[in-house]
Amino acid sequence: MRPMFVFLVAKMVANGEVSERTYRGASVIELIHTATLVHDDVVDDSNRRRGFFSINALWKNKIAVLVGDYLLSKGLLLSIDNNDFDLLKIISIAVREMSEGELLQIEKARKLDITEEVYYEIIRQKTATLIAACCSLGAASVKPDSQDIEKMRRFGELIGMAFQIKDDLFDYGDEKIGKPTGIDIKEQKMTLPLIYVLNNASQKDKNWLINSIKNHNKDKKRVKEVITFVKENNGLEYAVERMKAFQAEALNILETYPESTYKSSLELMVNYVIERKK
Repeated sequence: MRPMFVFLVAKMVANGEVSERTYRGASVIELIHTATLVHDDVVDDSNRRRGFFSINALWKNKIAVLVGDYLLSKGLLLSIDNNDFDLLKIISIAVREMSEGELLQIEKARKLDITEEVYYEIIRQKTATLIAACCSLGAASVKPDSQDIEKMRRFGELIGMAFQIKDDLFDYGDEKIGKPTGIDIKEQKMTLPLIYVLNNASQKDKNWLINSIKNHNKDKKRVKEVITFVKENNGLEYAVERMKAFQAEALNILETYPESTYKSSLELMVNYVIERKK
């Protein structure tokens, strides 16, 4: 999905043209994204990645960290060796922001005091910043120093925000979606449906919710009760509303470009982000 954003944006802003820089940019994104996933599995002590054993499950943390470092350095060197310093800067900022977002989430999870504004900042850094980098990188690869770079960065950021809210909603879905529910609650992650309900609940209900998440997050019955409470108090409806607002803003940016198959493909991808089933 991420390299597709690089190529489609490049072709949309340059009337179907791509350069060697576009291919390198897409490759760098994949190398660095894979490096962050390898490191994430170590941090989260996760044994599986996309249905397969993770590297740390097969060869322990030490090798996993080294493999992640190797992939990161390969990505950086691909840019440096070809003097793509503008592309390298875009990607380096994304890596820094992803780390900041993860640290901010860890800090806030201890107190469960995430406001809606802080939540948006966390998902902007953790998820949206990489998709934003893909889109701005696509534009920069064919039109260096153009206004398209910032415009496409914002476009990608909006898609990333909608993408993460959709992920949040899966936690409150049913078995038809094919994902287990209540995972975020069990891990004490504050997502938008829950934040909205907490901010609008009575003090009594708020205390019950916080107590449930802090002290009973492994109790399946209690987690189910929290999910039901969030659903009954319009948490999902509010999250869907915000997700669609980000989608609409992203589509508005696309409207400033002339019609093309690449623009149509990007519109399809924006819609897929909020309509996907997994």
